Amino acid sequence: MNSISIICSKPWIQFPSHPTTTFRKSSTIVRASLQDSQPPNTSQQQQLNLSVLRFTLGIPGLDESYLPRWIGYGFGSLLLLNHFLGSDSATVTQAQLSTEVLGLSLASFSIVLPYLGKFLKGAQPVDQTTLPDGTQQIFVMSRDIVDGVKEDLAWASYILLRNTNAIAVLIFIEGDICARGYWNISEDSSKEILVGWFEKKIENAGLDDLKDTLYFPQDADSEFQDLVPKGTRSLLVQPVLQVSVESTLQKPVGFILLASTMRYAFNNKDTAWIAAVANKFRGNL
Repeated sequence: MNSISIICSKPWIQFPSHPTTTFRKSSTIVRASLQDSQPPNTSQQQQLNLSVLRFTLGIPGLDESYLPRWIGYGFGSLLLLNHFLGSDSATVTQAQLSTEVLGLSLASFSIVLPYLGKFLKGAQPVDQTTLPDGTQQIFVMSRDIVDGVKEDLAWASYILLRNTNAIAVLIFIEGDICARGYWNISEDSSKEILVGWFEKKIENAGLDDLKDTLYFPQDADSEFQDLVPKGTRSLLVQPVLQVSVESTLQKPVGFILLASTMRYAFNNKDTAWIAAVANKFRGNL
């Protein structure tokens, strides 16, 4: 079980890891199976067992998690129009007033329901307004990656961005790179140039032998300012360890890096779930 070290101006904290974690955010449901599979043959690749189910109406720019709010606005407006325009105040009965008050109460509850759900979860979504200036959305991978690993990297980077407060994800596994999200890059940079740029940044950061999880909950851009996007406040680096069948030694083979513009962006459930995703990339010697 890996410990998670928090590096900041305050005393460091350790988060416990959980063997099984199910993480939900908004209307997205992601389940990561943490059960260790049997050691495969050396010619077989470990599969990333992750599934994503998302309800969507297919309307661009519409966040389906706010549907209860729009429904509440709609029915509340209809009730008010019916009261003031569709009925005579002289003939309004007490039963009708009670029904309208009940309907307005339900509409008000539907309006605040999305905010209430996010408050209870203790997380806030990252929207376009919180993105730092000068960043561009990218999705790049190293060349010559086998199809199975390429698919795993693509799905892992997508769900990490979709279900956490991160704005940028960088996955480095045995020399293979997958970067996704918002980064400070030149507008005319090609994918080949970006891969080389990330390789140089990773080498300068010295994260190749990382064995313990690093978590900078605030002002992380001062620690890895050359690696993370500008304006980063929280940074989480989860190592990927290769487990030996013959011994208990764990060899670092890569890491998963997540950057966010929010302070304290990753809670205990986030760190446990991210560790579960990282465990799916570890191999057996």
